[in-house]
Amino acid sequence: MLKQCLQALQASSDKKYIDCNLGAGGHSEGILKTGGMVLGIDADEKALLQAKIRLAFFKDKTVFINDNFVNLYQIAVQKGFDQADGILFDLGLSSMQLDEGSGGFSFKVEAKLDMRYGSSSGEQTAEHIINTYSQSELADILYKYGDEPRAKVIAKAIVMQRPFYSTVQLAKVIAQASCYRGGKIHPATRSFQALRIYVNNELENLYVALTAAVKLLKQGGRLTVLSYHSLEDRVVKQVMAYESAACICPSELPVCTCNKIKTVKVLPKVLPDEQEIKANPRSRSAKLRVCEKLV
Repeated sequence: MLKQCLQALQASSDKKYIDCNLGAGGHSEGILKTGGMVLGIDADEKALLQAKIRLAFFKDKTVFINDNFVNLYQIAVQKGFDQADGILFDLGLSSMQLDEGSGGFSFKVEAKLDMRYGSSSGEQTAEHIINTYSQSELADILYKYGDEPRAKVIAKAIVMQRPFYSTVQLAKVIAQASCYRGGKIHPATRSFQALRIYVNNELENLYVALTAAVKLLKQGGRLTVLSYHSLEDRVVKQVMAYESAACICPSELPVCTCNKIKTVKVLPKVLPDEQEIKANPRSRSAKLRVCEKLV
């Protein structure tokens, strides 16, 4: 949804933008072609290297940082990108991470059970979680972060058949435990999603980063967030709803006492059209949420 993101950001010449999930650099390239300046952040060292190569022509207008976006506020201030004109989040896995498979994100490719975006994500891997957590802890993770209805059954199968060291090995056991009979969604999808989110502390980090993004925007600046599943989208909606509220007092109070200031205006969400989905089937679940800084 490159076109929609650029429109939402109001990308134009000599303005400052922060791409919090640089990936292969597609969104940043679009911004740079309008004449804007970009601070690109990515926790994945390999993705950052590829983005640097792709955006080499714009080296005078780019700053690259290998870090987790949970540190967005400190990074932006240090690099002179506070009072930004636009901040973009493109959440979830990139196509490159899924297709390459070496990070352990995909159950279709034989790889170690890592699932960290990079060294900035800490030392805990999916392999450690799968092989050491209790059955109840695993079930909680699969249900909370993957909405997996058969979390308890899958967790029991994992504990009974561990240790696990590869993605394909784990996916096979999950499929057997869930009595997989075919369908559009592979039975390991929700479990792998849950493990990835838990390993990288994604939802908690996202809340911190979105809150920081609102503070970093200048008046009239835009926060633009692409999310691909309900858990991410829920965090985005919560932050934007809070920031756009003029009062957060309990409804039973006769007068406002919270002194809450409305900091943003929420704009209509954007969904992918048929042409976008046809060109990129992975965009079918995407939601683009945008808000504009007021004060």
